[in-house]
This record gives sequence, structure tokens and C-alpha cells, in this order.
Amino acid sequence: MKIFSVRAVPTTQWSSDKPLNFSPKPLTLVILCAGLFLFGLGESLIITASVGMSPWTVLAEGLSITSGLSIGALTFLISLGVLLLWIPLRQQAGIGTMLNVIIIAAVIEWSLPYLPHPETYLLQIAQAIAGTLLVGIASGIYLIANLGPGPRDGLMTGFQQATNLPIAWVRIFLEIAVISIGWALGGTIGIATVIFAFGIGPAVSSGLYLIASISKK
Repeated sequence: MKIFSVRAVPTTQWSSDKPLNFSPKPLTLVILCAGLFLFGLGESLIITASVGMSPWTVLAEGLSITSGLSIGALTFLISLGVLLLWIPLRQQAGIGTMLNVIIIAAVIEWSLPYLPHPETYLLQIAQAIAGTLLVGIASGIYLIANLGPGPRDGLMTGFQQATNLPIAWVRIFLEIAVISIGWALGGTIGIATVIFAFGIGPAVSSGLYLIASISKK
């Protein structure tokens, strides 16, 4: 399907001309922040579903077990390590890269007490799926803004440009690789981990396709 074969981040009339843009159009900045807000909300839905962690959290937990550092500290260090990988992949940071860290973390912190904590297993799975879909759509919004991706999304777009493979497949490969390393180090996985690993690639691809299609109308 065409929606799952997106090979590059589309551009629209509200996209920034370049990632390193410190005076973007107000509309671009508003849409970027809206995408990051929804991204954080999607992550919170996965957390409150209570049926597993996202792949990068599994990696942080595994490294925490082996190093003795906290998961929070390792999440920060992993992000720094991923940013270093941007150098050979020729990715550019921007306002979006900085706001990614600030807004998503703030939304997760704010929203967790107010989101549902389903008690039945089926509802937990449904919420994990909904969270993954929301993260994918939100990724499409803020990536198309072209003000700099977050560390992990920049890694995804960098590998996509280097391999010319569909974004969905590149993202799935990265998530499975991260889970494998984290699990080997002792990190715990659950059904939400599997849903995110295999669903986030198609979800991001769908988000890019849908947002670009809507913006053309």
C-alpha cells in the first residue's frame, strides 16, 4: 500500500524551508508544538496501559541493571549517544529537536495522573494500540514541520536517507534492534513493547502520508 511505502518526509506549504531555522512561521511553530503535545500524550497512554514499556525504555532499563545508573539518567545518555550518530548520517538539529525533549517530557509528567488505567487486559491492549497510533500521527505532524526531529526520529530519517528503504521498515528495524539489546541486558518487555516495535513504523508512515494529504487540500 502507498501509505506504508513513504520513503521521505513530505513537505507542505507550512513546512519550514530548513531544520536550522530560528525564525519559523508562527503557523509552523504552532503545528510543531501540537504534534509534540500529541506525541507525549500517546507515550502516556502506553505507560498507563501497564502492559509493557516502549523499546527505548527497555534499553534504558537493561543498561540500568548492568551499570547501576538510573533509568532517567540513562535515557538522557542514550539520547546524547543517538545525537552523536546523527553526525555520520548528516542530520540537522533545530528548534524542534530542543522542543521535542521539553514538551514531550512535560506532557507525560502532566497527563499521567489524568489518563485511564484500564483494568481488563483487552482494554489495556486497546489503549497501547491507541497510544502507538497517536505517537505515529504526531510524528507525522512534527516531522513535516521540518524544524528538526527528535533524537530517535532523526536516527530513523538518517538511516532512511542512507538506505532509501521505506520509513516504516527502517523504524521497525531500529525498534527491534533496541528491544533485542535491552532484553539481552535484562530489560523487561510486554505486549505493549511488541505492539510499539511492530506498529510504530507503519503508524509513522501513515501519519506522514495522512498529514501531507490533508495539507494539500
